[in-house]
Amino acid sequence: MIKPIHSITPFTLLDYPDKTACILWFAGCNMRCVYCYNPGIVLGKGKHSYADALKFLYTRRQLLDGVVLSGGECTLHKDLVAFCKQLNAEGWLVKIDTNGSNPQMIETLIQEGLINYIALDYKAPAHKYAAITQSSLYNNFKATLKLLISGTTPFEIRTTVHTDLLNEADLQQMVDCLAQEGFRGKLFIQHFINDTSILGNLANSRNKIDPQKVKSHCIDLVLRN
Repeated sequence: MIKPIHSITPFTLLDYPDKTACILWFAGCNMRCVYCYNPGIVLGKGKHSYADALKFLYTRRQLLDGVVLSGGECTLHKDLVAFCKQLNAEGWLVKIDTNGSNPQMIETLIQEGLINYIALDYKAPAHKYAAITQSSLYNNFKATLKLLISGTTPFEIRTTVHTDLLNEADLQQMVDCLAQEGFRGKLFIQHFINDTSILGNLANSRNKIDPQKVKSHCIDLVLRN
């Protein structure tokens, strides 16, 4: 039997806003982002089954509010819907971290009321998306973005910035795109810090973008580091 989950972080206060949670790291991804700090997860194989994860969660009932499904890309995995149904039946809140490449899966999970919060990664503007993600999945991302904006499920949008890859002009294009799609809110920025092995060959940059140079009347850039 193929095991979908690479590893488990037993406790986090950072990854699910205002909740105590664990993280289930799903193996495999359909992108190869050059700054990815989880190459072992993206390129590796799963070590835990869904049953293993549920068994672990049974031991954490008094400690955790919810479960973060991350990766890799969790939405690529078979039986994710059934697994989320089990999590819901046990009373867990479910957050999904996604690159937005599987809008059909996200739509199913939303329609069935199986997820409580979504973090959508906005990797890059259209003209840089393929180079940064090593994929041709920008249109899939846009479909997921439209789905979330038109729906009622709470979500956030976040971007990892390495200043060799993205600059203020790129972020301006991304903010303009979000505004055109009808998004109103915050774009969370995480600056890349190369303190571990990554998929690509990037120098460690301590440079940071200046959010004051990105203009929008309806979207705020919020730095997380």
